[in-house]
Amino acid sequence: MSTQSTDDLIWGTNPVLEALQKTPRSLSEVTIQKGKAGPKLQQIIDIARKEKIRLRFAEPSRMGTPHGCKHQGVVVRQSETSIVPIEELLGTSTDQTGRILILDSIQDPRNLGSILRSALAAGFMQIILTRERSAPLSGTVARTSAGAISHLQIAQVVNLSETIKLLKEHGFWIYGSVVDTEAASIYNTDFDGKIGLVIGSEGKGIRPLVQKQCDHLITIPMAADFDSLNASVAAALIMFEVIRPRP
Repeated sequence: MSTQSTDDLIWGTNPVLEALQKTPRSLSEVTIQKGKAGPKLQQIIDIARKEKIRLRFAEPSRMGTPHGCKHQGVVVRQSETSIVPIEELLGTSTDQTGRILILDSIQDPRNLGSILRSALAAGFMQIILTRERSAPLSGTVARTSAGAISHLQIAQVVNLSETIKLLKEHGFWIYGSVVDTEAASIYNTDFDGKIGLVIGSEGKGIRPLVQKQCDHLITIPMAADFDSLNASVAAALIMFEVIRPRP
């Protein structure tokens, strides 16, 4: 859990339990102190698992709360937007020109916010994030997105490979962005029909198992002999190429 900001944190067994019971969709992460136990903590763990909220177990020094605060062994991070189940997100993608942005392990909150801002501008209204390897939907993400986060449907999933299989069952073609001269140029690719666009993490890109599930691998041709674009810039370029009118 990030220690950069505590504005989006709730701590203490009773406040956390109340938040889980009343507004589970507004919560993105529950952290339990290692070695702590008790009926209320177990109730919190059970609700988090039932609601499919990210659950972490951390050492006391890694709880992310201000020094000296009495967190009673549990901290929850609020999201800046409601997180929807993947089934609900797919339920609104019924037309033949659906576009879903799939982000595989984007861990920099500013990159994530920039990507979400570009997604809204390009009409990618639905976003899928990895639950365990993504930056939390924090105030930093919201501010960097310039408010775009509140206009998007965002789902968090545990197994991205299985989620992509589910997307295919709903008629989506999956395009994975890679840095590979053997991949198809985005400028020569026919982005037709329902599209799932996968953008990988900063540095490592799309994970091998996720890449294996992609129907097409695409790349941004560059004059330089190295990958000079970060994830947010690459995502913006590709999304706007996807929606570019073609003759």
